[in-house]
Amino acid sequence: MSRYRPPAAKSSPYITPDGYARLQAELKALWKVTRPEVTRKVSEAAAMGDRSENAEYIYGKRQLREIDGRIRFLSKRLDALTVVDRAPKDRTRIFFGAWVTIKDADGANQRYRLVGPDEFDDATEYISIDSPMARALLKKQTGDEIRFSRDQGERVFRVVEISYDEPTDSRDQSV
Repeated sequence: MSRYRPPAAKSSPYITPDGYARLQAELKALWKVTRPEVTRKVSEAAAMGDRSENAEYIYGKRQLREIDGRIRFLSKRLDALTVVDRAPKDRTRIFFGAWVTIKDADGANQRYRLVGPDEFDDATEYISIDSPMARALLKKQTGDEIRFSRDQGERVFRVVEISYDEPTDSRDQSV
């Protein structure tokens, strides 16, 4: 049996200004706060003597490797991202950054924002531009019907509203 894993599909290089600022803040916090603190703890643990059986030292070194890996990833990713800070000319169609309200067959409304893969979150109303649902929504207009397959079968939605302005009742303002 082979251990080969095909490379992951390349994600979209787009991000909103808010998402970019969050990634920059995370990188800055890792460099200025977290890494120096862990480095200090590792130095203290190393000064205690035998490192081979020193759990604090071993754990600290592992934590430093994880932090350094995240710092490398964020540095490369931030360089590769394109910040989309303007709404498209055609605001009647769904593109990156749009707030979209859709209605399912039961009549329930759901509101989503199409964002980059680096900023979507299950707890918020953000969906990745690379997701099947977002792909089905792209370039649709108000009143259009979309169909896409899920684990539970095919789902049908109707586009109710498209907006490129930040909603006033957004639950994501504290993030």
